[in-house]
Amino acid sequence: MVKTIYKMNFIREEIIKKSAQILNNGGLVAFPTETVYGLGGDACNDSAVASIFSAKKRPLYNPLIVHVHNKKIAEKYVNFSDIAAEIAHQHWPGPLTLVLPRRVDSDLSLLVTAGLDTVAIRVPSHPTANALLSCFGGPVAAPSANSSGSVSPTTAEHVIQSLKSLTDMIIDGGPCIIGLESTVIDLSGSSPSLLRHGAVTLEDLNHRFGPISDLTNDKNIIIKSPGMLTRHYATKQPLRLEALSAGTDEAYLAFGASAETNAAVALNLSESGDLTEAAANLFSMLRVLDLPKFNGIAVAPIPNHGLGRAINDRLRRAAIPA
Repeated sequence: MVKTIYKMNFIREEIIKKSAQILNNGGLVAFPTETVYGLGGDACNDSAVASIFSAKKRPLYNPLIVHVHNKKIAEKYVNFSDIAAEIAHQHWPGPLTLVLPRRVDSDLSLLVTAGLDTVAIRVPSHPTANALLSCFGGPVAAPSANSSGSVSPTTAEHVIQSLKSLTDMIIDGGPCIIGLESTVIDLSGSSPSLLRHGAVTLEDLNHRFGPISDLTNDKNIIIKSPGMLTRHYATKQPLRLEALSAGTDEAYLAFGASAETNAAVALNLSESGDLTEAAANLFSMLRVLDLPKFNGIAVAPIPNHGLGRAINDRLRRAAIPA
């Protein structure tokens, strides 16, 4: 049975040690990051990684993100180019995943990378994740702690609802600050390309590092990281996007000053129109509205710049019919 640990505003050393021991023994630990909750297992243990795929019902061709405590540890598993080292210096620890060439002497499980010669890797900034990775010492494969393709978890309660007894421990670190999965940049080729939008925005990356190709809607490229499947983050009820109003049988997810009077129920991602607040609320509010008593969820338009690109990316993928 899953063991849920409730943590307030500090990290209990005994919880971190116990969680690291579970990882050492090949078990699974759900833990908070600044983006979403991750379902972690030893990335060098084939059995542990297979358990992640099994718990999530995740297709084996969809690679996992490897989480490490710092860049020095990352260098044991991937090769850094000059630009990769510079981007890591600027954005690690933080909500940015780099896809890099796998070292030939890497002992990462091949299941982690879906047999590819690249690895998606990041250094999270959340203090609990940071402490767990430091205590464990090695790489942790950690996709979102939910059933594959469904709405991502941003609280420990979401993990419980989705995975129940399929993980050995859940560390409750409260709501995730960002609430959307990490930005993913592919640096394994001749030029950088964006594979997933996130809190590190395309505008910021272009400003700092020059033009970066946006391949987030390219359906013909190899899946090198999570978040590239056409249908993802899906609710049970259908989504209707760019909706300025909703019917009496629909729930309405508003944004900013958008008004709604006819919907069965309405929530606002951010009444002030703050995209950071909207991102943090997105998955939690979708879960609240995703009820069979509604015929669907109507979603107000979201500005498609900055963090809005990441929000719209999640909504577009979630709205694609099964």
